[in-house]
Amino acid sequence: MPGSLEPLDLGVQIPYHFRCPISLELMRDPVTVSTGQTYDRASIESWVATGNTTCPVTRAPLTDFTLIPNHTLRRLIQDWCVANRSFGVERIPTPKQPADPAMVRSLLTQASSESTPAPTRLSALRRLRGLARDSDKNRSVISSLNSREVLLDIVFAGASSDSSELSREALAVAVMFPFSEIECAAVASEPDRVAYLTRLLFHSSIDVRVNSAAMIEIVVAGTRTPELRSQISNVDEIFEGVIEILRSPIAYPRALKVGIKALFAMCLVKQTRHKAIAAGAAEILIDRLADFEKCDAERALATVELLCRIPAGCSALAAHALTVPLLVKIILKISDRATEYAAGALVSLCSASEQSQREAVAAGILTQLLLLVQSDCTDRAKRKAQLLLKLLRDSWPEDSIRNSDDFACSEVVVPF
Repeated sequence: MPGSLEPLDLGVQIPYHFRCPISLELMRDPVTVSTGQTYDRASIESWVATGNTTCPVTRAPLTDFTLIPNHTLRRLIQDWCVANRSFGVERIPTPKQPADPAMVRSLLTQASSESTPAPTRLSALRRLRGLARDSDKNRSVISSLNSREVLLDIVFAGASSDSSELSREALAVAVMFPFSEIECAAVASEPDRVAYLTRLLFHSSIDVRVNSAAMIEIVVAGTRTPELRSQISNVDEIFEGVIEILRSPIAYPRALKVGIKALFAMCLVKQTRHKAIAAGAAEILIDRLADFEKCDAERALATVELLCRIPAGCSALAAHALTVPLLVKIILKISDRATEYAAGALVSLCSASEQSQREAVAAGILTQLLLLVQSDCTDRAKRKAQLLLKLLRDSWPEDSIRNSDDFACSEVVVPF
């Protein structure tokens, strides 16, 4: 075996035994398998995850899939990185070890035991939250140990009083995991549980309010039964609570992200969209649109399009002076999805109001639509653009309409 492999562009050679035999890259978290060979954790985990049951170097069967951290080798690699700092080599950080299933099981037992002192239960929940934050691997380990059922039991054990610190801490951990349809239905079908989450939307702590909105979004999105979804979004003040979260300062980006996800999930229920409008959804969506990141902006525009499908939504959005100009400006600016949703909302607004038609024309929609129908955008977006061109034909300035006949138009708005 040679002492080193090919030199890096940096002008420094990585010692052979510091390289992972699988990736041939510098190991960041060296671990030893049952055959005695050492690999980088990410590489050997990928190897095993694809169905391999042998050691990549020796080809001997792996009798045990436990990965033992090679602390000595990791420290040697770190020392080598420091010694070669002048060549631009950065010291690899000391990796956090994956959660031990036995320890996680013990923490869950402590947290769920009513005979355990409250401070100990609270400490166990906080340790679980810390582990879940550390890595996807840890969340997978925690989720595999029936943790969601345990956490939900703790959350709603405090439903009789919104002052339960244990309940709030369990909620903070629970929203870090996906829930099954059965688990979502177990929450959605219990009015007391939904009422408790709604009360938490008005808690004094922004973190509690956001966690409650996150749980509501998880439950609504994960519930397939229309009746249950409608039952949740029909709860008094639930829209007010979620919309209030969207008023949070931009310094709380998670509030915006969680708030728009929850609002969108509830607005998918057509029967209760009027409640969203009554709670001020139209104004907050337009006012905060510029503050959303790309994915959240798409979700916000999808929500605007949904609200435009009811008369009250159309009226409220049309009444906001920035709605039409913003939607026109967004076309072809954020993403194909954003363009599609913006065009869909404009179809509804301009179909319902001549004032919106005039505002759209004044905002320069003709140029945007002509560019859109010639772009690589989605077919649905183009159909909406063609419908808008036909709808607004009588509103164009005379010198702008001579080419409008080039676009065949559909009378049908494609459902979202």
